[in-house]
Amino acid sequence: MSIIMSMSLDLAECDRARLARDPSYDGRFYTGVHTTGIYCRPVCPVRPARSANVSFFPSAAAAEAAGFRPCLRCRPETAPFCSAWIGSKATVERALRLIVEDGALDVEGATVERLAARLGMGARQLTRLFARYLQASPSKVARTARVQRAKRLLDETSLPMTEIAMQAGFGSLRRFNSVFAEVYGRPPTEIRRTRRPATKEVKTIESAGNVESLPL
Repeated sequence: MSIIMSMSLDLAECDRARLARDPSYDGRFYTGVHTTGIYCRPVCPVRPARSANVSFFPSAAAAEAAGFRPCLRCRPETAPFCSAWIGSKATVERALRLIVEDGALDVEGATVERLAARLGMGARQLTRLFARYLQASPSKVARTARVQRAKRLLDETSLPMTEIAMQAGFGSLRRFNSVFAEVYGRPPTEIRRTRRPATKEVKTIESAGNVESLPL
């Protein structure tokens, strides 16, 4: 039976949105397909799975934590940020931006404790907020953000793997290869071999517009 995580959107609403490929829901939730082990955006062009075979998640990190891999067709790493979910979730919103845009948990010596201190709270409280709204810890969200940066660089540039690993926030090429293969079920070199030719070289990557969305 389908399962919906702790979200304001109910199961029927999410299911209608994905079956209709409703773009207004893009970035608001992700669909995990049990028969394939893949998670997708609501606008995925692939033929929708049966409703009995899907689960819904409030974040990409939550879907990955549940064992689903990102879809290579709809590319969850390019999902838009849903600004409708700003407001009372301002603290988590700010934490997400620090993690995704500033790499607050990527630099040497970075910890959830130091991130929480920047937000004026304890690490335990911040972790509870992430669990409530995203069904994933700050560390898991940071890992997903690194992989998503790397995936965009693989698709959009011809940078060498070592440079991609560093720009994405990984401490080493070995770590990058390991985490990427764990998330996608295949090494980054295989993903690059199947991509379209890059149209231009990019030295930096913009993260704006790809922040994990918060539920209402």
